[in-house]
Amino acid sequence: MVSGKQIETGAGPIRLGMVGGGQGAFIGGVHRIAARIDGEYALVAGALSSDAERARASAAELGLDPERSYGSFEEMAKAESKRDDGIEAVAIVTPNHMHWPAAKVFLEAGIHVICDKPLTSNLGDAKKLAKLVEKSGKLFVLTHNYTGYPMVRQARELIASGKLGDIRVVQAEYPQDWLTERLEASGQKQAAWRTDPKQSGVGGATGDIGTHAYNLARFVTGLELDSLSADLTAFVDGRPLDDNAHVMLRFKGGAKGMLWASQVAPGNENALKLRVYGTKGGLEWEQEQPNHLWFTPFGQPKQLITRGGAGAGAAAGRVSRTPSGHPEGYLEGFANIYAEAARAIRAARKKGGKLAKDVVFPTVTDGVEGVAFVEACVKSSAKNAAWTKL
Repeated sequence: MVSGKQIETGAGPIRLGMVGGGQGAFIGGVHRIAARIDGEYALVAGALSSDAERARASAAELGLDPERSYGSFEEMAKAESKRDDGIEAVAIVTPNHMHWPAAKVFLEAGIHVICDKPLTSNLGDAKKLAKLVEKSGKLFVLTHNYTGYPMVRQARELIASGKLGDIRVVQAEYPQDWLTERLEASGQKQAAWRTDPKQSGVGGATGDIGTHAYNLARFVTGLELDSLSADLTAFVDGRPLDDNAHVMLRFKGGAKGMLWASQVAPGNENALKLRVYGTKGGLEWEQEQPNHLWFTPFGQPKQLITRGGAGAGAAAGRVSRTPSGHPEGYLEGFANIYAEAARAIRAARKKGGKLAKDVVFPTVTDGVEGVAFVEACVKSSAKNAAWTKL
């Protein structure tokens, strides 16, 4: 996790390109909205689809200059790196298996990378990418968007300040129901690639949403995982990747945890939750009620802290946009990651730009750990839930 606050800034919006995210791609639209919310970026180029016709049509819908709509990300990186007004950063919003090859060519072209999670489809590629990021000297931002929610920052601040004492128990869960039936057989694009090992990697629900739950637990608590015991299941006949995961966690220092990720839990839409309990108190946060954080000092009544309300701290306030009582959530969480990235990119425009500790965004290091978590879960489950080091 990189921290920092912009001190020196460059003028003008950050010139942004996008790989993937064309017609029919949900997450591409989310990234574009997030990049626009604060006016920090201008989308000027794209390789929006591997299908040339769809790429052109997608670019036309977005109003991109036809000359900067590319048929491949390789062509885009080469051309944009030679332009005086070329892109400064690229958003990679493809299926998982394309993250590494796309990131590689842009980093080698001297362009900052903002990439959707998980980092890559396998740990080998993740480690190669981490080495390349270090070598390139360019920024790499991983969009674990839930780390951008104000009350998640509040929870992190409470734990870091010692309000919960020594952490004992961590419970993370992320149930959905959209894959309860074999939706991928209908040709639905989002279901098809997420359940295909060639595109998604070795983890199904584990890689798609389990990594979010794991990253959230790590981000809020600061605990480091030692080992895990995982039971992964594909309940839907014919599905090659897991759609349900139960994982027990052992953290360094003695804390214990459990993680449940499921895409076959009817009645759940996007029910990401985190509960943390320590020697002095506990806290609870739910993504579907993102502006509320429950904090309970041991032996005292349960306290509701609201975004922008009494008791909300500086960490939450810095990433809040609207007055209290006006809901902020998914899109704003993404936008906060883009805003943090913008501060770092603007500082990088000038030599000597420095960052202070209050700006936080997930990096390639967090991404490597997320992929390691997925592969450890798969390895553990294949050995009848044997305890496995991360």
